[in-house]
Amino acid sequence: MKIRSVDMCILDIPIVRPHQLAMHTITEQSIVVACITNDEGLEGWAEVATIGGASYGEGTPEAIKANVDTYITPHLIGKDPIYFSKIMFEVSKSVRGNQFAKAVVEGAMIDLAAKSKNVPAYELLGGKIHDSLPLAWTLASGDTEKDIEEAKEFLRIKRHKIFKLKIGKGDPYKNVDHVLKIISALGDQARVTVDVNQAWNEKTANYCIEALQEGGVAMVEQPLPTWDFEGMARLTERFKVPIMADESANSVHEVYQIAKHRFGNSIALKPCKHGGLLETKKAAAIAEGAGFGLYGGTMIESSLGTAVCASVYATISEFEFGTELFGPMLFKDKITVNDIQFENFEIVIPEGPGFGMVIDKEKVKHYSREYSHSLT
Repeated sequence: MKIRSVDMCILDIPIVRPHQLAMHTITEQSIVVACITNDEGLEGWAEVATIGGASYGEGTPEAIKANVDTYITPHLIGKDPIYFSKIMFEVSKSVRGNQFAKAVVEGAMIDLAAKSKNVPAYELLGGKIHDSLPLAWTLASGDTEKDIEEAKEFLRIKRHKIFKLKIGKGDPYKNVDHVLKIISALGDQARVTVDVNQAWNEKTANYCIEALQEGGVAMVEQPLPTWDFEGMARLTERFKVPIMADESANSVHEVYQIAKHRFGNSIALKPCKHGGLLETKKAAAIAEGAGFGLYGGTMIESSLGTAVCASVYATISEFEFGTELFGPMLFKDKITVNDIQFENFEIVIPEGPGFGMVIDKEKVKHYSREYSHSLT
């Protein structure tokens, strides 16, 4: 079984409501999809998502596609995808960085290899530990009463009992007050975390985290810019509330340095930023060895990308802060025939060959910027 072709598509899919971060507000989500086909015509599919073009990071959709097409694909053609680990090791020696590009290619090879053996992808990643995982939701209306109402409804229908608030945009002190009112309203029914998306300086962080800690917030995610490791270390030492590294915790080398020097004391995992599922397992192992709590993060993937993330998260021992794989709930449409299942406050790990998702090629064509006719 040899790889015959690697096809890349950039898709732009509308979402149900604006999703606000410190650096960008998403109204339409861009995802990058890879389809790897073997010489028998069997296909493997994977997805990575990005946020706000270049405003979040260097991995823009256009760069991901161009770098896969130009620099990574030549290392794949004619290779047997069952040796995806060896192939990615060889890619890593020739292609620096490009974590998102590597992640989507590796994912498609794993999907293809698992389908060829008629097993779920998680069986090629060490085996499943979890059948489902706790699921967080981002409250994003910006209106305190609306957010409280939404949270209480999700608690009632058993959809979420972990809630995150993005508080990096606007007046930090008003944002903290907004969070504290929500915590007070929900009481012990839910856990509330905040994500600053690097927006504060250390002075602001000291004041705001103290108030959040006293108010009962469960975790503070990436309060300082990615370069401010020393500031993150001081915040971690000062406060009891967990300080989570996200945008600063990408490669296994960065995760190691964060663990060694306590530039935070918890880690948000995301396969795309680590460079694939294998690297995500390594990052998780480093964090676990340091006694760090883990969070299964998202880049707002659609159903396909969510299945990719869920498959590797299912093989990792513990997620102290749950997961954030709510992406499919935000999209107005999907590119898979089947849905991700959510029940009893958790995401259910997809079953079936590969990542367990059946691709709707007509939807891929409909949302693709430049549809490749080889996918017909």
